[in-house]
Amino acid sequence: MLRHLLAGLAVSAAAILPALAQAPSLPPGPPVRISAVTQPLPTQPQYTRVDQAILRDASAQRSNGRVQVTLSTHAERNLAGNEIVRLVRSGQVEIGAGTLTTLSGDVPILDGVDLAGLAPDIADAKRIAEAIIPVANRDLERFGVRLVALYPFPAQVVFCRTPFTSLSDLRGRRIRTFGNSLVDYFTALGAQPVSIGFPEVYSALERGVVDCAITGTGSGAAARWPEVTTHVSAMPVSWAVAGYMVNLAWWNRLDPQVRTFLEATMKEVSDAQWALGEAATRDGIDCNIGRAAECRIHSVAARPMTEVVPTDADRAETRRIFREVVLPGWIRRCGARCGEVYNETIAPISGVRFGG
Repeated sequence: MLRHLLAGLAVSAAAILPALAQAPSLPPGPPVRISAVTQPLPTQPQYTRVDQAILRDASAQRSNGRVQVTLSTHAERNLAGNEIVRLVRSGQVEIGAGTLTTLSGDVPILDGVDLAGLAPDIADAKRIAEAIIPVANRDLERFGVRLVALYPFPAQVVFCRTPFTSLSDLRGRRIRTFGNSLVDYFTALGAQPVSIGFPEVYSALERGVVDCAITGTGSGAAARWPEVTTHVSAMPVSWAVAGYMVNLAWWNRLDPQVRTFLEATMKEVSDAQWALGEAATRDGIDCNIGRAAECRIHSVAARPMTEVVPTDADRAETRRIFREVVLPGWIRRCGARCGEVYNETIAPISGVRFGG
């Protein structure tokens, strides 16, 4: 199944569009012009293969030019990413997207969707994301925004400058992390979390400021981390789940036919992003370890890395840390209501109940 996804995602945007033409078209009417700020960088496949192909190009094609989406990235707008809720709320853009970790400062419940160790595979991550949207929107709509879709980046995994064979080998190492739950996770492993912005991680690894760092399998490949690291884990710690949000007042004012059209479009975008997240996870590993024939989305490493396959003990330890450290830590920061929401909405999927 994964190889079929990879093959399908390797096609150009032009080849994708005919397949989308089966979706309902929009009848003639007044033009709808939409400004959207989505991915961090314009080179990311989430932007080129999905946002441009579906949100921008397919929308225009299916609506006979009635819906015109102007896309830009965080980098092009000089954004750090944590401004997305405020940008959408103010009406400066109609649609915005960002990772939930960076948006959770405004809406703490969002951090609970992608806690370190919560979802060992992408199927669980998708089920959790879909279950939390109605709950998150009760908080977000107070800010004048609505979440219309969630999606993952490739699995967030550990890259290290020196060999390791299991999680226990990371004890004492300085590891670049982001977000509170990853700090809790690596602290519980006996590592030393270090906060470094993504653009500075390459040089930090090169100079030995940190021993290891966590990012997406494909993000590490794109940032040339194989040049400064030797070993990469294949075990997902989290998924960097992100969300598309709309300005609620604008959304509610839309012609109902246009809103239905955009809801169908965003469902297509979400499905494509989840398929890409799954495909790009393994592709990133294959590219990093030098499997040129299997490397179809990212670029193959000039200096192949060694893949560290997770053991049953690693998975069990991650589960224990999530249950005993990460989950209680998040609920302490988020409040008692978050514990109730977790037990009602997420625990039936994760199999781990807070306080039980």
